[in-house]
Amino acid sequence: MLRKPKSNAKSLENRKPQLRALRTRKQLIDAARRVFARDGFELARLADISATAGKTRGAFYDHFKNKEDVFFAIMEEDLLHYFRWVSEEFRDARTTEDRIDALSRHLFRVLEDRRRMMLFLEFKIYAIRHPRRTRRLAEIQSEMCLRGIETILEPRMPELRSRTPGIRRMHNVRLGAILDGLFINRLFNAASLNHDQTMQFIRFTVRAMLQQGPPPVNHRI
Repeated sequence: MLRKPKSNAKSLENRKPQLRALRTRKQLIDAARRVFARDGFELARLADISATAGKTRGAFYDHFKNKEDVFFAIMEEDLLHYFRWVSEEFRDARTTEDRIDALSRHLFRVLEDRRRMMLFLEFKIYAIRHPRRTRRLAEIQSEMCLRGIETILEPRMPELRSRTPGIRRMHNVRLGAILDGLFINRLFNAASLNHDQTMQFIRFTVRAMLQQGPPPVNHRI
């Protein structure tokens, strides 16, 4: 005997707690972004994040363990935004040169996102200041970045496919290093690097990513 399907109204009623939880999580993430931008990652307090979201500390702990945990939630959310950006940038990329141009434009766009870049730098400094957590936090951040390369870039850049895990990690390190360095220097001295010079550094890094393997290392000092 066939069971009578549940009514849409009843189904919606059953989903309400889940929808409320998702909404609360989103509100906490948005609040954390604002508090991190205002106070910096190191000084940001969970009480301020909860209050900014209009939630209790208990509600925060229902969704996140600590502010490190909410940082990674922000990072996941950013990866979704980058997925949309990259889809737009690569829409008309047909050749390797087109894809180099598209990825370079995208990375420059990321570099111009001051709030995001400041948060990521502050997080790295925070991790360095807490040596017991540095390795674990660095590994989590690295794995998330690698997932971004695999899910966002590789499907649009055939030049990156079939690379070994080691080369993927090298790509990740190069991209992170060049963006961090460019951001700090442009922020410290706005006249140090203009748009064209910045794009030149980014393009150089992107081209290096397309090499088949890591460059030779000279061990002589």
